[in-house]
Amino acid sequence: MIFRLRTTQTTAQGREIVRDREVAAERITIGRSAENTLHLPDLALDPQHAAIAASGSGRITVEALGSPGFTLDGRQVSEGTIDPQSGGELRFGSYRIVVSQDDDGAVLLTIGQIAEASGAAEEKAGFSLAGRLPGKRAMSWLLGLAVLAAFLAVPIVSQMNRGPKQGVVGDAAWSSGPLSLAHHQLEGKCEACHVKPFEAVRDTACLTCHKDVHEHALPARLANARGPGSAGDQLQWQVAQLFGKPGPGACSDCHTEHEGAGRMPPPAQAFCADCHGSLKDRLPDTLLGNASDFGQVHPEFRPSLALTAGSDKLTRVSLAEHPREASGLTFTHDQHLDPRGGVAQMALRLGKGGGGLGCADCHHPSADGVRFLPVDMQRDCEACHSLAYDRVGGTFRKLRHGDVPQMIADLSVAPRASAPIVTGRRRPGDYANGGTYFARFTPPGGGVGSVAQALSRDGICGECHTPRLAGGRFSVMPVTQTTRYLGHGWFNHAAHKEEKCTSCHAADRSNSASDLLLPDLKSCRSCHAGEQAPRPKIASSCAMCHDYHAKALAPRGIEPRRKR
Repeated sequence: MIFRLRTTQTTAQGREIVRDREVAAERITIGRSAENTLHLPDLALDPQHAAIAASGSGRITVEALGSPGFTLDGRQVSEGTIDPQSGGELRFGSYRIVVSQDDDGAVLLTIGQIAEASGAAEEKAGFSLAGRLPGKRAMSWLLGLAVLAAFLAVPIVSQMNRGPKQGVVGDAAWSSGPLSLAHHQLEGKCEACHVKPFEAVRDTACLTCHKDVHEHALPARLANARGPGSAGDQLQWQVAQLFGKPGPGACSDCHTEHEGAGRMPPPAQAFCADCHGSLKDRLPDTLLGNASDFGQVHPEFRPSLALTAGSDKLTRVSLAEHPREASGLTFTHDQHLDPRGGVAQMALRLGKGGGGLGCADCHHPSADGVRFLPVDMQRDCEACHSLAYDRVGGTFRKLRHGDVPQMIADLSVAPRASAPIVTGRRRPGDYANGGTYFARFTPPGGGVGSVAQALSRDGICGECHTPRLAGGRFSVMPVTQTTRYLGHGWFNHAAHKEEKCTSCHAADRSNSASDLLLPDLKSCRSCHAGEQAPRPKIASSCAMCHDYHAKALAPRGIEPRRKR
């Protein structure tokens, strides 16, 4: 059945407004609760007061759902039947519902509110405050003026008349939130940053404390990289500058405060992508590739490494070119990590377990866990690669690692060693080939020959180092250990401690010391995506790895460690 609910209301000017709403149902409810089909906000009604339902032959049945009934054609009843063709009148409290049949056969319910009798209205007005208070418009103005006085006028007067160490009365209402951890010591000292009332924070206020902070790049290049902006952007900046906002390029463009008592939120990825997303279009001479999203548009990593053995020069090369590192070593990772090789057997004898060596046996994290300390011969290698060459009683003589001239002097006076220095020890990596490890040096009379053998490719030094003959003197190629390859990005090993080393570094498959065991862009993207990365990937914005205010060489920290 179709019920057409027609509501009539009269405006203050006497104009009648009629609204129709159709309900297709076999049963509708009437009551004070808003969940009813017909909501009548009258306290005389129950929340669920009555129901109207189709009863067949086009008639409807009205039934009270509680103890209070209703009025049907002037009679107080609890139920009744109405033929819409002949019509009927229902009363629920102060509401009257006229039942009829519309032209299209729908049951028409015309709802109207009965006007109160003049005596009842006067009696009700006697208990109302409407006649004792100003009108709504006047009250709105009064409350608005009170708000301006309490939260604007009072703080301004207090600011203008306060003493040197006095606070501003009522200024707490102006703060949009607590300061971040970086600035929590300035809580309550608004004038430290807001130097002038009603003026945005200026860069000069920030640089009062942050004296060492510098521009991201030269101002002229920054302006060219940023570009002119769209017409809408320019209009917004013009409006903002009319109200005293500094910029573009001001500190407050990126660093927002009063966002909560935590870490200052990092800049959004869009802030960086505005310039770097199409940087090469505006700065053709730049060496940087376009980058707008780590998961979609980002250049391949370009680590800094030594391409020439013995050279101090570190060159940035893309991993896409498969660069080879000239560290001066002949060390191989797979030989040391093979659980079935000779090194694993030696590690077992030294009490390091039956699985061979692991990454943690030679690579030790720094105190902060961010990077790893350079490999040290005495700490990390000498347990297996002994430098002992002679024994006097219970004392062993050892070669001076890293000091070739002293090693030559020691070998020139060393006796011929014809007996094993440490019995039972085998050459690492060649456990089943060569027998017991002897230190074989020529007699003292052949000093040059002694040094030549020690510094040969098969000698004790040649096991790890690249021998060389420079200026008629035997030596080894200087070793370069780069402590930080990716100088323009920040990487924290401590944040990845749940991962295995070989998840990112293919050391177990490396058979050459020149292998650069760095993960490439594709490897990192297996976990990290852009700022809006879907789960289970990690959301990774630009600020996760890059520092906007990076100095020329810091925080790069590329410090080659050299040993001779």
